[in-house]
Amino acid sequence: MPGTNLTREEAQQRAKLLTVDSYEIDLDLSGAQEGGTYRSVTTVRFDVAGTGTESFIDLVAPTVHEVTLNGDALDPAEVFADSRIALRGLLEGRNVLRVVADCAYTNTGEGLHRFVDPVDEQAYLYTQFEVPDARRVFASFEQPDLKATFQFTVKAPAGWTVVSNSPTPEPRDDVWVFEPTPRISSYITALVVGPYHSVHSVYEKDGQSVPLGIYCRPSLAEFLDSDAIFEVTRQGFDWFQEKFDYAYPFQKYDQLFVPEFNAGAMENAGAVTIRDQYVFRSKVTDAAYEVRAETILHELAHMWFGDLVTMEWWNDLWLNESFATYTSIACQAYAPDSRWPHSWTTFANSMKTWAYRQDQLPSTHPIMAEIRDLDDVLVNFDGITYAKGASVLKQLVAYVGMNEFFSGVQAYFKRHAFGNTRLSDLLGALEETSGRDLGTWSQKWLQTAGINVLRPEIETDAEGVITAFAIRQEAPALPAGAKGEPTLRPHRIAVGLYERDGESGKLLREERVELDIDGELTAVPQLVGKRRPDVVLLNDDDLSYAKVRLDEESLAFVTEHLGDFESSLPRALCWASAWDMTRDGELPTRDYLSLVLSGIGKESDIGVVQSLHRQVKLAIDLYADPAARETLLTRWTDATLAHLRSAEAGSDHQLAWARAFAATARTPDQIDLLESLLDGGQTIEGLAVDTELRWAFVQRLVAVGQFDESDIAAEHERDKTAAGERHAATARAARPTPEAKAEAWASVVESDKLPNAVQEAVIGGFVQTDQRELLAPYTDKYFEVVKDIWDSRSHEIAQQIAVGLYPAVQVSQETLDKTDAWLASAEPNAALRRLVSESRSGVERALKAQAADAR
Repeated sequence: MPGTNLTREEAQQRAKLLTVDSYEIDLDLSGAQEGGTYRSVTTVRFDVAGTGTESFIDLVAPTVHEVTLNGDALDPAEVFADSRIALRGLLEGRNVLRVVADCAYTNTGEGLHRFVDPVDEQAYLYTQFEVPDARRVFASFEQPDLKATFQFTVKAPAGWTVVSNSPTPEPRDDVWVFEPTPRISSYITALVVGPYHSVHSVYEKDGQSVPLGIYCRPSLAEFLDSDAIFEVTRQGFDWFQEKFDYAYPFQKYDQLFVPEFNAGAMENAGAVTIRDQYVFRSKVTDAAYEVRAETILHELAHMWFGDLVTMEWWNDLWLNESFATYTSIACQAYAPDSRWPHSWTTFANSMKTWAYRQDQLPSTHPIMAEIRDLDDVLVNFDGITYAKGASVLKQLVAYVGMNEFFSGVQAYFKRHAFGNTRLSDLLGALEETSGRDLGTWSQKWLQTAGINVLRPEIETDAEGVITAFAIRQEAPALPAGAKGEPTLRPHRIAVGLYERDGESGKLLREERVELDIDGELTAVPQLVGKRRPDVVLLNDDDLSYAKVRLDEESLAFVTEHLGDFESSLPRALCWASAWDMTRDGELPTRDYLSLVLSGIGKESDIGVVQSLHRQVKLAIDLYADPAARETLLTRWTDATLAHLRSAEAGSDHQLAWARAFAATARTPDQIDLLESLLDGGQTIEGLAVDTELRWAFVQRLVAVGQFDESDIAAEHERDKTAAGERHAATARAARPTPEAKAEAWASVVESDKLPNAVQEAVIGGFVQTDQRELLAPYTDKYFEVVKDIWDSRSHEIAQQIAVGLYPAVQVSQETLDKTDAWLASAEPNAALRRLVSESRSGVERALKAQAADAR
């Protein structure tokens, strides 16, 4: 039985048979404040090639009341089963289907999510349909290549607002009748319903006028910095329309900040939903604003790439996400007056680190993955799809030229507007504009898995003049269990030569050589005869996707002077290389900590600083020799406090160091300081201990046993909001007692009542790296329940549990053995097997790194 799955073969057969014209969807949400179910009436008009044939339409609903096909009533008990409605005896030409059902509100972030704000006790609804969840709200042919127009009619409670893909009409008797959309895929339709607060503006340029809206819950309205959001949005409109040479394709553009959202945002056509944690309640660093801006631009780019032109099937999912990621960061880097011209530093520091990690897991796969069914799609929103794909697009832009790249993109949009495409359609357009043959490039970059390593090979004479220079490319063996063979690839890279300036002490780039490399060894004759610099940096400017190693002399110099690079990008590349070496067991954790402590004080990029904070903590928690862990934690925590006290008052760095200090505070004096900062007994000039920072302090004080339930309740009373509820749930799960752990475990595993966001908060509190002994009994419990949970819960909820509760902090051969035994006996489906195998790989890597640190 297919359940809620759909195979590619089924989708292809249905696409050959059907051409869908239109949907009319009538939803009665007048009872949304009370919850439960709602009436959904769908009328679909579609054409059929052939007569007497059969197909099916998708629907996930508790009850189907009526099914009428071409005027004939069908018995729901006979035709509705397994989330499908069987359509038998279809007529050649036009067919009309009407389905009346009761659909269910969810609290999982899938379908039509319902949330009640504890501040005003009002319900707030929004839809999330990617990948296959429009069928939870209306009957639909749930695949991206069966585009149609969608016309929504919604009855809502009095005084509420309803927003959809089409412009918002004036309601009559609390009924909102929207105009039909252009031809789009079902997964980018949307409804957002509730007493939302809104701010409106207009994008105007050269006679074009696009209404803009921003929405959030009233309880967040005081924090909504709409001017900043509109500014980024207008920047995106300007840059994308110029680069794409295609006007924004929809009638308006709304951005809706919604609660308990599983992802960062979703590119619904003209009605983008965004997680409302991006409405900042407390002071955050500029890195958070940069990430929010990238999210805004990413979704706006999707209006063209993904919404206007849509992939035929999910094997090209990577292209949707990679294109949006690449162009959003390029917009930040190159748009006039951008606030974040160094966005490629952030990309190298965060996105590519994610990609490198994902590409070294046993589940690594080609960028263009084999997507056999919807189950495959659901676990492929990963670092390959987003980050490696975007890295490879950046490489492609360097390979064909930026002007040629965007000329090809322009032709692609004009040729395929409101249609569906395959990768070959885009590559064909790029070949036309660049003159490059992309066949080999595509095969080696998009259809193979794994990562290359680039190393410089340098020879010099007695005077330090370079006599030979070559770049060696390696293709390490793929992780055990991964499919495919190691592949050497063509790269377009730059080599940077850096010298330390005697006066300023800064490391400055003296020369840059850009070239194509291919095969195992590529000579670089351009550098022969030049004096060897202090640092030779391969893949300067981060043009390609590869792990880079420094030669011995450059590594020694960088170890002492990493913070001295004048530009942020080469610093980020060196930081990333050091982190990768630590994860690979080539650089002991103790040496990585020393490197960070020697250079982080000179690091000006706050995003890099915060990444280093996370990486150091992870390295000490998981990669350090257990016998030395406490010593390293003491060194690190002492350093965080010293930097906190010395940071500029009120600066982003001060806030980042306060959070880093709170994450590992451990001695009585440090714990007393946290408590004193909370109650005002002590202050640090410029540090505002606001709502979010208070919770960070409270959660640490709870985790070390200093605070108890009464303290959590008191803090929650100060913050009676949805965010406060989540923070309190995290704190309760972090209490260092067997009873607290059992309570948290039961609320997640033995009950299915927690909403998605609260469940995530509980899991985050439950797993504390310095509570390993308390968590040890839950290793066996995890393997006893995870398969049943996967089979019985929704995908989002089950994935949170499968990944979040895996015993990742129990770094031992015993954990590996128990995982292997479960994998051999439990017969999990491919998606669950992949997630557990990925988690197992993390333990295996940690064991290797611990051994390296112990030597």
